[in-house]
Amino acid sequence: MTWAILAYDGDDAEAPARRAAAREAHVAFITAEAAAGRLLLGLPLHDEAGRSRGSLMLVAGDEAARDAYLAAEPFATSGVWRQVQAHPFGIAPLPYQPWPSPDAPAPTGRTHSVLIGWDGTDAGALDRRMAARPAHFARVKPMAADGTLLFGGAIFDAPGGRMIGSIAATRHTSHQAARDWVAADPYSTGDVWREVTVHATAFRPLPYAPLPHG
Repeated sequence: MTWAILAYDGDDAEAPARRAAAREAHVAFITAEAAAGRLLLGLPLHDEAGRSRGSLMLVAGDEAARDAYLAAEPFATSGVWRQVQAHPFGIAPLPYQPWPSPDAPAPTGRTHSVLIGWDGTDAGALDRRMAARPAHFARVKPMAADGTLLFGGAIFDAPGGRMIGSIAATRHTSHQAARDWVAADPYSTGDVWREVTVHATAFRPLPYAPLPHG
């Protein structure tokens, strides 16, 4: 099982200082978690101006492993994250490009966009998703192969439950380019995604295990 942890910082004036103070411990922690195979991917969430707003972490394991991660995560224990959502998540098996070497330089600016799309909540939502799914996968498979899509997958309402949304990271370095990508996707044209949020992000190479490949 994989968990998508969407964690958001506070909006108060001290929020940036709290994140800065905990950042070194956070990077050391997630590096160790990636090497152990418990953290599949971690990305910061920034607004369009580059201000930190939170984090996206993909954590492997059951509910106990998820809770253990959050109990030890410096951004959680030091109060950087003020709102935490944990959703069951399925990473789409696609021909993703290999991760860069962990020794590669850390990014100095925006490298990707994180897209969080929520499906409708009406009775026909899942039927619309399933109808658009083949066209969606036909579109994103070559994008995974060429690096446009860093990763993507489905949010579930419960372990083994129904799909209710999507998370993806794309190689777009502006909100407008990311929104244009979303608008052209079959999940948008097929009325699957009813609400999509775009975040700027920067991919930091860590010793991540390979993503499911297909």
